[in-house]
Amino acid sequence: MDRTTVDLIRMNGFSKITVLGGGLLGGSIALAPVMAGRVCLWSRRAESTQAAQARGMVATSNLAEAVRQAELLILCVPVGSMAQLLQQSIAAGLPSTCLITDVGSVKRLPHQTLRPVLQQQGLRFVGSHPMAGGEKGGIDHARRDLFDGAACLLTNDEQQPDLVCQAVEHFWRELGCRTSWTSATEHDAIVARVSHFPHVLASVGAMIGLEKPEWGGFSGGGLRDTTRVAAGNPPMWAEILLENRDLVGELLQQARGEIETLSQLLQSQQTEALEAWLAEAKKRRDALLPRP
Repeated sequence: MDRTTVDLIRMNGFSKITVLGGGLLGGSIALAPVMAGRVCLWSRRAESTQAAQARGMVATSNLAEAVRQAELLILCVPVGSMAQLLQQSIAAGLPSTCLITDVGSVKRLPHQTLRPVLQQQGLRFVGSHPMAGGEKGGIDHARRDLFDGAACLLTNDEQQPDLVCQAVEHFWRELGCRTSWTSATEHDAIVARVSHFPHVLASVGAMIGLEKPEWGGFSGGGLRDTTRVAAGNPPMWAEILLENRDLVGELLQQARGEIETLSQLLQSQQTEALEAWLAEAKKRRDALLPRP
């Protein structure tokens, strides 16, 4: 590792952080009080840049301006476009000492697609996935406290030195995240269960429960709670589910088994077995820790 990179990391806090992507996550990083005066937000769309500026963020649609003197670059764009945007950032003058991370909802694909660019340029990358967000995206819904208490999974499949990993981890902790380290493969297995599959369930619930939309007015909180995330951005979620399709597909098969079990219990009117099945589900739900 070159001396300049070491000196930057030893500051234990980046003085210029460039966020590429003016959506909910990127905007919330820029809005966080602890990041004041340190973040430059870039958005390809002029409307998003103007909206960010109207909310007091330092924002630009000029990529060269955004990456100039950057010490940490955060890719807050769809995973499929990360490699191309990183190449464009390099062409626009991204410093060779800049550390790279992302906020992608999957991790195997970013490591695979970014690796050739990183190796060619000698750049260092650590994967990040803050488990924060909401069904409403875009810069208008960015929040100053979005990351408070949120889990953030970090991946180091590129075998970066401890000093680099510590610097990226320190950044997320500054934002209020609880950090954990895992591999890209394990990360994708975890989020398939705790994030991607729940979105599928919410969407199925909306398809079935709201087949007649006018009946929604008779529902209690249960329907709203279980279908809330189905209101998320469809193009974004289509991409996420396709990127993690092998693991989500396995869970769909497992879900079919549970549905078949439930169907048989109902048809055979096995009251005790049905109560036991529901009790097991309740036990697992009750063990879910509340977000700090």
